[in-house]
Amino acid sequence: MSASLPPFPQPQENAGSPELLQLGTGPDADEPCLRADAARNRARLLEAAERLVAEHGAAALTMEAVATAACVGKGTVFRRFGDRTGLLAAMLDHSERKFQAALLTGPPPLGPGAPPVERLRAFGCALLSRSVDQLDLLLAGEPSAERRHTFAPRRFLRQHVALLLREAVPDADGELLSHTLMAYLDAALIHHLTRQCGLPAERVRAGWIDLVARVTRTEPPDAGAEFPGTAETD
Repeated sequence: MSASLPPFPQPQENAGSPELLQLGTGPDADEPCLRADAARNRARLLEAAERLVAEHGAAALTMEAVATAACVGKGTVFRRFGDRTGLLAAMLDHSERKFQAALLTGPPPLGPGAPPVERLRAFGCALLSRSVDQLDLLLAGEPSAERRHTFAPRRFLRQHVALLLREAVPDADGELLSHTLMAYLDAALIHHLTRQCGLPAERVRAGWIDLVARVTRTEPPDAGAEFPGTAETD
């Protein structure tokens, strides 16, 4: 683009680089320093819940099933998370924090230290991998339509993409393009492509690599290239 672009309005957003969000969606938001044993118990409950969702889907997740899988009493699960909605929120919060930490402090190319185009490729591959693995959970936690683009975790990821685009293609409208790229990674679209259309995840991943190459006007990597960032959120 030859003409300079007007500034993109950013209501309720910080103009600087994205920072790790303190999501605080679960009942532990007011317990920044959980006792070590309580933290371990909470992590064990979340791990048990994640296994149940991976095996049976979010619709089958119950407080009783989590208690059984974690070998604790049902009352322990209710005291920690309140109800099923609180449990789902805590699971989403846990997954989001791990992903954000990988972006901000993890090794390259997902984390800092790699060229912006490489980080964009790794970001999309990692988010796609996470979406495929946790699709039912992500769909269960989808915000309403009017909150979809202001939802704090999604806003953080979109800002991260915009920052990388500003570095990779400074003459482009990175703010608008970041919305376009994030739309490709939307959990509802991944559900449609992989489960309703039956596309293999590898084809969706290849589509992301191709999209990044076209948007950034760069050559795509060699076929079969590995993206270490995809393993950092496991």
